[in-house]
Amino acid sequence: MSRIHDALKKATEERATTPVAEVTPLPNEVAPAPPEWHGSTTTGLPDLASGASSFAVPTYLRFEDLQQNCAHPVWQLDPNVNVFINTALSPHATEQFRTLRTRLYQLRSSQQLQTVLVTSAMAGEGKTFVTTNLAQAIVHQPDRRALIIDADLRCMRLHLPLGAPFTPGLTNYLRGEADEMAIIQHGQEGNLCFIPGGTEVKNPSELLSNGRLKTLLHRMAPVFDWVILDSPPCLPVADASIVAALCDAILLVVRAGSTPTAVAQKACQELQGRNVVGVVLNAIDEASAKTSHYYQAGGYGYGYGYGYIGDNNGTAKN
Repeated sequence: MSRIHDALKKATEERATTPVAEVTPLPNEVAPAPPEWHGSTTTGLPDLASGASSFAVPTYLRFEDLQQNCAHPVWQLDPNVNVFINTALSPHATEQFRTLRTRLYQLRSSQQLQTVLVTSAMAGEGKTFVTTNLAQAIVHQPDRRALIIDADLRCMRLHLPLGAPFTPGLTNYLRGEADEMAIIQHGQEGNLCFIPGGTEVKNPSELLSNGRLKTLLHRMAPVFDWVILDSPPCLPVADASIVAALCDAILLVVRAGSTPTAVAQKACQELQGRNVVGVVLNAIDEASAKTSHYYQAGGYGYGYGYGYIGDNNGTAKN
């Protein structure tokens, strides 16, 4: 017994005087998680083109940090497009967008609904017009935050109604040339932020499907009440379908007196299987609005129809 006692005593003394070595986890062990990140970064973007990453991308953002560190250009809002700063466009237009906003909130009460894609069957039906004014309707509510993204990489126009710079933007982020803070703009008072299209590219479909847009939406969705994406028309190219797979819902814009019924129905078929929550009827006159089957039947069987009542003087292009 004395030998055992002496051996234990000696081992205890040796441990007390021996420095503790760094312990490397075994293959089956899980390394301790890094501390939770509560800020934002504007530098150190990983080289995604080569697959290398020099740092762990933070997984948590706060709106206050984003607002402080993103770009702050001076926007010059176009009064010919924004119905909330120019009510002379139509006395009913702002109310229609408030109604659309309300419908979306009602849908949200029964399903996951935060990222919304705005598309159309053809070009020139008013996607950008609807995206712009829906976002304005949202941020006109107290403490509501909205992010609009120009995902129409073939015809980038969402910066025009805002009077905002178009680059750096989404294409630069998708190509690994710019980080989130470099492409997000906050250019006016309130809680509206904007990601423009960016530098023109020749491979928009490949960029939209390379996985980085999914990451961006995953990062932005918790920060904003709504993330609204403007996309190309769904019939000529596949881009809208690619983006639709990453969004919670789709709004389909059709232009009164312009979009053939067969074309609109084909667009609905193209988007079949996606969560098309509504059809926005754009550029209708007041008399037609009162009797339109879009209002009575919800437009092609996909929910409600909304109209910009009155002549929009061609401002709803794209």
